[in-house]
Formats: sequence, C-alpha cells, structure tokens
Amino acid sequence: MSEQNAPDGGIAIAADPIGMFADWLKLAEKSEPNDPNAMALATANAAGTPDVRMVLMKSFDQKGFVFYTNMQSAKGEELAANPQAALNFHWKSLKRQVRVIGPVSTVSEAEADAYFASRAKDSQIGAWASRQSRPMETRFEFEKEIARFALKYGLVRVPRPPHWSGYRVTPLHIEFWRDRPFRLHDRLVYTRATETAPWSTAKFYP
Repeated sequence: MSEQNAPDGGIAIAADPIGMFADWLKLAEKSEPNDPNAMALATANAAGTPDVRMVLMKSFDQKGFVFYTNMQSAKGEELAANPQAALNFHWKSLKRQVRVIGPVSTVSEAEADAYFASRAKDSQIGAWASRQSRPMETRFEFEKEIARFALKYGLVRVPRPPHWSGYRVTPLHIEFWRDRPFRLHDRLVYTRATETAPWSTAKFYP
C-alpha cells in the first residue's frame, strides 16, 4: 500500500479520517508483533479522577470505535458516571500513533449478542465467572467459579451475561501523529462539534 505525503513531506490531509485510520491499521497489522488493535482507554469517574488501561478494539466504522467489557468493571462504572473517553493507538514498529476523544455509548443488544457468540467458549465462561475489578481472595475461588459455569454451560450455548456488553467511542477529535527526526513530529488533527458535523483539520506544532 502506497501512502501519499503532503508537499512538505508531512501527513497528507484526507477527506475521511476513519478511512485514514483504516489505512494506518492495515500497515500496523503487517508490522506489529502483537495486537495491532490494542489501544489505551482513558476514562474518568464523576469526580474527574482519571484511569487508563489497555483494551482491544473489536470493530470500527464511521459511528466509532468499539470494545467489549464487563459493565460492572471499573471502566464500566466510570463510563456510567462520565460517558466520555480517550483512546490512544501506539504502533512502535511504525513510529505512529492515533489519538481519539469523544462521547461513549453502549452498543445495541444485537451487536453485543453477535460479538459474544463469536468468542471462544472458554472466554464466554470466563465472562460469567470473573467479577472484574473486584478484590479476589484466592485464585482458587476464581477457578471454582470457572468450573461451576463450565459445568452449567458445558453442553449448551453460553448466553451473554446481562452485565457484559460493548461500548462505542464516537470520535469528535482524532489526531494522527507520525515520528520525524529531531522530535519535529507531524500532527494532523481532525475535530467536529457533533457526530454529524463536518470535520475540520489543522496541523499542530510537535
């Protein structure tokens, strides 16, 4: 895949930042040794205290970037109190990153059901057994829960837990960052006021 540069050698402005993200992700899929869809997810609670962790993006389109989790986890509780998030994709092999900021909403029941059904059965059972982000006395207690749900659903389809679903981050701010010598990096920023508004673009100082 060839990539166009701006006349100054920097990142060329594309009409569609989601399409540009797709192109960069395809490059990362060829060069990253593990999980090119990994992203840092930053949330904050009602008091504004920030929290960040790595998660896997499972899909993306013009509506946003989707990940799945236990809704009773720390990130689920934070998103319930403050439904906004920031994402950061960092691809060391490419010396590039993409940052995303926007409001968060849950995916539809149908989307969550379809993705849960696509998971390995052991992962489905783990979603029932894990009290994510809660204190665990011993690993043995967790393994007992895994065994209990494995026995319960061993011969039948595993339903999606009611506390497990997906979140979609709708991008209102997308930044494409590319390394250049002497830390004179390229930064191309797309912003819009709402999810239906047109994108504005700007180049930022490094």
